[in-house]
Amino acid sequence: MPQLIVLPHPELCPEGAAIDAKPGISICDTLLNNDIEIEHACEKSCACTTCHVIVREGFSSLNPSDEQEDDLLDKAWGLEPNSRLSCQAVVANHDLVIEIPKYTINMVKEGH
Repeated sequence: MPQLIVLPHPELCPEGAAIDAKPGISICDTLLNNDIEIEHACEKSCACTTCHVIVREGFSSLNPSDEQEDDLLDKAWGLEPNSRLSCQAVVANHDLVIEIPKYTINMVKEGH
């Protein structure tokens, strides 16, 4: 089973994490299923950028992004060449190392 290694994030995962990931499940769902509360303001419908992650290792093992995801990623804070929307990036059979950016562009986040 592949592992999803999450680099430390000051709010969501201060110590970082190593999670067993099931192939065929999105990075977003894998994080949420393991109590890492990544934002997903559009309910994982590929309509925002709040679940943006940077894939530090294993990027080429992910399913390709489509035009809609690419257009949205252009609006993400901290965009890098290996950025993906975690709701659209599906885990394959390889380990992944991801970084959750410190900021998101979420104008409706409650509690902040």
